Amino acid sequence: MEIIYQDNDIMAINKPPGVSVTHDRGGADSLVEILQKKPGLEDILVIHRLDKDTSGIMIFAKNAEAHRRYCQLFEEKSQVRKIYLAIVTGRPDTDKGEIDAGLMQSKKDALKMAVDLKKGKESQTRWQVLADYGRLSLVAARPLTGRTHQIRVHFQYAGFPLAIDPLYSGNEPIMLSTYKAKYRLGKFAEEKPLIERLTLCAYELDIENHQFIAPVEKKFKATIKMLTKYNSKGPSAFLNQQNFEEILSSKPLTLDI
Repeated sequence: MEIIYQDNDIMAINKPPGVSVTHDRGGADSLVEILQKKPGLEDILVIHRLDKDTSGIMIFAKNAEAHRRYCQLFEEKSQVRKIYLAIVTGRPDTDKGEIDAGLMQSKKDALKMAVDLKKGKESQTRWQVLADYGRLSLVAARPLTGRTHQIRVHFQYAGFPLAIDPLYSGNEPIMLSTYKAKYRLGKFAEEKPLIERLTLCAYELDIENHQFIAPVEKKFKATIKMLTKYNSKGPSAFLNQQNFEEILSSKPLTLDI
């Protein structure tokens, strides 16, 4: 677990995928429990959350005063800027946009959220296409609100769901053979997926006087590199080549959202 930053009040980490922030239904240690076992972090406090299978930047408070201050900042929409990277199915009709659709718990499945334009809680997500790979696209998402599963549900509602999302859109892994022409394996070899988990990561978090960036998780980063190399357009799949370089070097994304 990579610690990106820490001072007397907060700690920023790069959360790995597959770890619950608090309670894990399967009985595995949660992220909080793992951190609390480390010397000096026994009183660590949760400020915000990521879904279990989402990787990326998270911050925690080291004391009650910092916890109150940063939780208040998250309550005030204008004080926090979050940028996610998502590999989605298809290509949005435009290069950028905003989804304004209220969300509430699904009436059919308590584990899921659903769009409800009348009764749902206010929810807005801005997005911008970074790369067009043909069957898939790489999209930057900026949630203006912090609803459960917000990006996942909004993108499904808008017609470009996450490429892999077992809860909302499917769990078929992304395979290199789909994109690489004349792909060949050894006689007894079996192709391994580029990625087989939720295709969403929290890349950037700007709050107060801090700007935190989480280096993209290994499989997610490798998938972006392979899709960029072997799609029919090559590196030109990126609408702005600078964005590709920024992701590879873990720098702030140049965006218009």
